[in-house]
Amino acid sequence: MSRSTTPGRGTRFLEGRVVAITGGARGIGAETARLARDAGADVVIGDRDVAHLEQAAQELGVRWHPLDVTSPEDWTGFVSAAGEVDVLVNNAGIMPVGEFLAEDPRVTRQIFEVNTFGVIHGTRAVAPGMVARGRGHVVNIASAVGRVALPNGASYSASKHAVVGFTEAMRAELAPAGVEVSMVLPVIVNTALGAGVARTRGVPTLDPEQVADVVVDVMRRPVPEAWAPRWGQPVTKISQALPRRFQDVARRLMGADDVLTHADAGVRASYEAEARQG
Repeated sequence: MSRSTTPGRGTRFLEGRVVAITGGARGIGAETARLARDAGADVVIGDRDVAHLEQAAQELGVRWHPLDVTSPEDWTGFVSAAGEVDVLVNNAGIMPVGEFLAEDPRVTRQIFEVNTFGVIHGTRAVAPGMVARGRGHVVNIASAVGRVALPNGASYSASKHAVVGFTEAMRAELAPAGVEVSMVLPVIVNTALGAGVARTRGVPTLDPEQVADVVVDVMRRPVPEAWAPRWGQPVTKISQALPRRFQDVARRLMGADDVLTHADAGVRASYEAEARQG
């Protein structure tokens, strides 16, 4: 596929900056690492999949350190290895899907541990140093479902709603100290997490690089909220301003409620097994 161009590409605006990325072994995390590296950053990627993490780091030519985002102790080690982090990208996430009433409570907890507490632990580990230096940027990868919830993804939707709320609150808290906090909300992405889910009419499925483009653009020009694709934000805001009955009609026409309820279990089998084992 042809490479797209962002305002950050082709420049070294991250020269001398340490950029730490969670879930960096593959997908959006690995692509963000590549683009940040190209922009001059000293990139450190973390992931609990150490084999893929080391391989990705070697291919990208970046630093790496094992990281289970659910562990505050792991975060201490990761930050110690990374050094003074200028930009933290909280990207790690999991999305087991299925009816909530049939969901094992342990899976529910794991979703929140990774998607929500991973962001909270990361912010708690990195933000104090940023505040002390009077600069820094935390970029949280949320999801479109952090604004528009989907059936058969109740726990995932709730975990990303929590990330949206946490990001907005932390932005207000850290702004006086000179620390930026942003969130990026992607739609369905061609990664293992998005494998086998149904497609929404009129909404393209993105490649990881397209989301990474937005993430790196946000590093260059911090904004509170950015969507991938970018037009998703105004469309969603307009839709949510409509009366509920019109929103429901729009969801039916787009097939939004089919995205996870009609997910292909066979295609997702490998990912679901990995995501649910914790």
